[in-house]
Amino acid sequence: MQTTRFIVCCLILFKVLYLSAQQNGDPDFSPLIAHPSYPKNKGSQVLIDEGHNNFHTLEGRYQSFAKVVAADGYKMGALKGNISKEKLSDCHILVISNALHQSDLEDWILPNPSAFTKGEIEILNGWVKDGGSLFLIADHMPFPGASAELAASFGFTFRNGFALETERRGGSLFDRNSNNLSSNLLSNGRNETEQIDSIFSFTGQGFKIPDEAHPILSLGADFQSLEPDTAWKFNPGTPRVSLEGHHQLAYMEYGKGRLVVSGEAAMFSAQVTGPQKRKVGMNAPYAKDNYKLLLNIIRWLDHQLNE
Repeated sequence: MQTTRFIVCCLILFKVLYLSAQQNGDPDFSPLIAHPSYPKNKGSQVLIDEGHNNFHTLEGRYQSFAKVVAADGYKMGALKGNISKEKLSDCHILVISNALHQSDLEDWILPNPSAFTKGEIEILNGWVKDGGSLFLIADHMPFPGASAELAASFGFTFRNGFALETERRGGSLFDRNSNNLSSNLLSNGRNETEQIDSIFSFTGQGFKIPDEAHPILSLGADFQSLEPDTAWKFNPGTPRVSLEGHHQLAYMEYGKGRLVVSGEAAMFSAQVTGPQKRKVGMNAPYAKDNYKLLLNIIRWLDHQLNE
């Protein structure tokens, strides 16, 4: 009975989120960056992938992401079309958020094929190994399926489901007191003003990391991965897998390059949803450190944040 109630509650929650998915960027979100890394538009080139049916784009749902990074002095742009060595030649940091295969544009139903060709994966892997910096973001199903092969080339294993706490609905709080927010270079920043004390995540997925990676946000036995064959459609028979030993955000050096992997995307957006203009992402009052984490990630990828 408890299991059934849990599934039904999840179904109601996700249906509400799904119906309010017509999200708009929050025009009032403009956090103060007291000491930008660069003068305006003088920093490294950051490109957001828009060539793989991405749910998050430069002028769309990741407009606020781009606004924060640009405020730190970085040059922002979009990478359109297929991945190629030529397109990456002037890119220092590539952000890939919620790519999708063409077959998943109408319905989010299994299977969820790779959004990237084997050739593109080989190019991306080699580019990072040679010194490039990649920020790979894949939210809940079907997005992990679309990026699983790319993630696997770096040693990460995605779960193509919905990461849910058994005792909480609507998102998860990670903090130092709970030991699910690790103390490391990216959470500590360069000084006390850049330190991250808590992060709020809005569902997403869980993944396994390779030995050489460092976790930032970790999932425990109180998390499960619900893995339906159709997004948002849950029932008592929906497969559930414990996410103990999984993570939602991690980073590592790879060859000469750097890689950050996130299993949740909304934490780096700033959106308003529904008639009540509910704030979701970096603009939410309970997510006050999220934008600082984004800055720490970009600065580390840019080699501005080092041991």
